[in-house]
Amino acid sequence: MSGVHVLEITRLAKQGEGVASHEGRAVFVEGALPGEQVRAELRVDGDVLRATVLERLSVSPDRRAPPCPVADRCGGCDWQHLRDEAQLRARVQIVQSTLAHLGQLPPDAYRLLPPLPAPRALGYRRRAVLHPFKADGAWRFGLFERHSHRGVPLGACTALVPELEALLPHLEPALAKVAADITALHLLSASGHTALSLELGGAPRPRIREQVAGLLRKAKVRGAVLVPKTGHPELLGKPELRAPAPLRPEVQLLLRPDAFSQASEAGNELLVGAALEALGAGAADEVLELYAGNGNFSFALAARAASVLAVESGPVSVGLGQKAAREAGISNLRFVQGDAIKVAQGLAGEGKRFPHLLVDPPRTGAPKLPAVARSLGVDRLVYVACDPAALARDARALLDAGFSPDTLQVVDLFPQTHHVESVMSFARGAPRG
Repeated sequence: MSGVHVLEITRLAKQGEGVASHEGRAVFVEGALPGEQVRAELRVDGDVLRATVLERLSVSPDRRAPPCPVADRCGGCDWQHLRDEAQLRARVQIVQSTLAHLGQLPPDAYRLLPPLPAPRALGYRRRAVLHPFKADGAWRFGLFERHSHRGVPLGACTALVPELEALLPHLEPALAKVAADITALHLLSASGHTALSLELGGAPRPRIREQVAGLLRKAKVRGAVLVPKTGHPELLGKPELRAPAPLRPEVQLLLRPDAFSQASEAGNELLVGAALEALGAGAADEVLELYAGNGNFSFALAARAASVLAVESGPVSVGLGQKAAREAGISNLRFVQGDAIKVAQGLAGEGKRFPHLLVDPPRTGAPKLPAVARSLGVDRLVYVACDPAALARDARALLDAGFSPDTLQVVDLFPQTHHVESVMSFARGAPRG
């Protein structure tokens, strides 16, 4: 199967590569686009075929010059060479193709809503995760190259919001002496302020505190969180940031760099709006929300529903959500800490019923969701997915459990990358058609 061959690229895979066919097998071609013909060298990589482009024999009209000088090797943005409108089309194709092949849900099994393009194509990321690495004997911070742990130094980044891009030059001078203790550096920006968290290989040492404190002063960073390998996080300064809650600007959502939040603030507004529209909960409805985080959907849900019970396993996120609800005086929203599925099973065992259920599971999905949804008496379910494969597997299981897919909407939350967010709704009852 190895050797040099001419390949025709027909589509994009869910990991972002171009896909061709050779002797009846799919070949994944990094950097190639549909409609292009390439001369490429094939190699076997485990169970799949991959190819490296040696020469591009024809060029897709959707190809463009990347705006970032390291886009050809940096693992942060792998679609900068693809025009924005083509990225959106590709996201829809990837989600629908994955649903069809992995979930046995063809496009006519649900109603496809118009995809929502990204409000900003560049300069949108308010979160970033950098890694320390050595280059020419010196410690640097940056992103990894694609498919490797080789570092790419970041003097600038076209994806970051201005506040985070302005922070980059301060990181290495301040943290180089303790970089060997750091496994990952999380950056966060909200409402013009910045904070960071440091994942450590061990316990915080006095020297780490000293270096981080210097960075807070020199770079005007609000605060930092030191996250040891074991034990509780340690806060320096004021790492808790505030941003208007999606669709409820009168509520201040609380964020911390050591807790999850969506990378694009403007894109997140579209995501929350799409999920609430799909759920359709009204003023008389009780809503259960699983994998609720710090309340990203919860506060907007509470403005529409009679009550919202938000379940989240992360103690930091739950604490942030509870504090925000108290500060805003919201009484119809309650946060519960615990494993989402186990808490839901407990609620069902107590005889609780929730006609409306919203879930935003991690990339691994929620394989026990269908049984839980049935036992809770759910009539309407909305699944927010960050991974098409997890969505396809869980959608198939929901269909088998008596829930029919209703609508699908793709949201461009991660422009310039292959990552895709989608919102799919389900109703208890017979499938469409």
